[in-house]
Amino acid sequence: MEDIVWHDHTVTRQQREERLGQRGRVIWFTGLSGCGKSTIANELDRQLQQLGRATMLLDGDNIRHGLCAPPERLVEEHGEVFANRFGLGFAEVDREENIRRIGSVASLLASAGLVTLTAFVSPYRRDRDRVRQIVESAGQAGDFVEIFVDTPLEICESRDPKGLYKKARAGEIKHFTGISDPYERPLSPELVIAGGDDRTPAEQATEVREILGF
Repeated sequence: MEDIVWHDHTVTRQQREERLGQRGRVIWFTGLSGCGKSTIANELDRQLQQLGRATMLLDGDNIRHGLCAPPERLVEEHGEVFANRFGLGFAEVDREENIRRIGSVASLLASAGLVTLTAFVSPYRRDRDRVRQIVESAGQAGDFVEIFVDTPLEICESRDPKGLYKKARAGEIKHFTGISDPYERPLSPELVIAGGDDRTPAEQATEVREILGF
């Protein structure tokens, strides 16, 4: 570890933020599969773009196609040893590494001055807290904004847009949050969005945007 030395950049974070006219932050949407977090994050991204803000959206499903791909997506190109070592499934330790990678990437994007939106189930409280520490240690307190989309399980399951709950109930998917694996609710999120009410995603995204000061 002593041979790994941090290299300071000539262009500072402050200069990047001043150039963009905004503060880099990570807006972390968490909640059960089907709770609406991706839909709200996408709508918030659209609204911020309309306001001329520089943003980036990281979504759980999309990340699993590349940076955090499961072993079966890697084995053909990289081989079984590589795939088993670096591919991520959905067991607790895999989820921990998934969120660690995403948190590090999100922190880098925020350091570039981007308003970085993420939508991940991220079921374990300790993993989300570690991301907060990563992000805020690279910047300042308040750079990590945790948004809990609190949609009841029965509503998420009734939506089941990808058919995942049905498969989980049938035992076809292991380690499925809310069915065979736990979801740990945030203790002190910056905002709780009550999912499953009659508000539109645009209205919910506006609520988030307002607490961000945009």
